[in-house]
Amino acid sequence: MERIVFGRTNLKIAPIGFGAWGISGRDWGKTDDSQSKKAINKAIDEGMNFFDTADNYGWGHSENLIAEVLKERQDKHDIIIATKAGNNFYPYLDQKHNISPGNPDYSKKHLIFAVEQSLKRLNRDRIDILQLHSPSLSMVEDEEAFEALEILKIQGKVKHAGWSIASFAETEQADMVEKYNELIDVIQVRYNLLERQAEDKILPVALKYNIGVIARIPLLFGFLSGKFTRKSKFGSDDHRSMNLSAEKLDSYLKKMELMEPFFTKNAKYTKAQLSLKFCISHPAVHVAIPGCKTEQQVMENIGAAYIPDSVNINEF
Repeated sequence: MERIVFGRTNLKIAPIGFGAWGISGRDWGKTDDSQSKKAINKAIDEGMNFFDTADNYGWGHSENLIAEVLKERQDKHDIIIATKAGNNFYPYLDQKHNISPGNPDYSKKHLIFAVEQSLKRLNRDRIDILQLHSPSLSMVEDEEAFEALEILKIQGKVKHAGWSIASFAETEQADMVEKYNELIDVIQVRYNLLERQAEDKILPVALKYNIGVIARIPLLFGFLSGKFTRKSKFGSDDHRSMNLSAEKLDSYLKKMELMEPFFTKNAKYTKAQLSLKFCISHPAVHVAIPGCKTEQQVMENIGAAYIPDSVNINEF
C-alpha cells in the first residue's frame, strides 16, 4: 500500500491500519491467539504498518500479542504502534468479568504509570502515539491528562500525543482539541458510513491544524460487512450484545438498505471495502482501523486501499 504522511507528524503510514481490540481475548467473544498472530504477520507482509491498540484491550493482551509478533520479525523498522491509556483495569486483573468494566482514570499519576506498563508489554523504549482513551470532557477538564502528555513527550517516552474522541461527543469535544492543538498531534474519531457526526466540526478542526486523523469503528463492529441480519445474536462476553442490540441492528439495517443500489452498482468490491474507502476518502482522514482477526479479514480490508477514485464514494 502507498504510504501517506500522517498529518503534521513525520510518520508515513498506509491508509488501512490494524485495529487490535478484536484480538484482545476480551469483549469480542472467544478469540484464537494463533489466528491473531497470523493476521498480524499477514498485515505486515502486505504492507500494513499502523497498529492501533490500547492498554485495556484484553488487559494488556493485545499489546503483548503485537510485541510477540514483532520480536520474531526483522522487517519491523517502520511499524507504528498507537496505544491508549485512561481506563484503569489493574484492580480487576484477578477478577472474572464477561465484559470489561469501565474505570476511567486520567490523573497524571495513572497515565504515567500506564505508559510505563505499556512500554514493558510492547518491549519498546518509546510509544509512537499515546492517546487519551475516549474521556468525557468532565474527566479531563482539570487538565492533568494534558500535563501528563506533555511530561511524557518531554521525557521521550511518547513521541506523539493523541486523543481518542469519545463516541458521539465529536462536536462537543472539538473546542478542546482546538485549545490543545499544539499538543495534540493525532485524534481518533468514530466515523463510518452510518455515523458521520465527525464531519460537522471536529474533522474541519483537524484539517485546520493538520492534525492526524484515525477513523475508528469504520465497519461499525462488523455490521458494514453486510453479514448481520435482524436475527443476529451475540454472546454475553461480546460487547456487541449491547452495541449491536436488536433495536440498533434494526435501525442500522434500515439505513443500510437505502444504500443497496450503490453496493449493487459496485459489486466487484465488498461492502466492507467500499465502507472503508468511504472513510479514507475524507480529506481529513489519514487511516482507518478495521478490526482484523484473521488473515482473510486482513486481505479484504487492504483491498479498500486499491479501489480507484473513479468509484464515486460520495454517492453514499
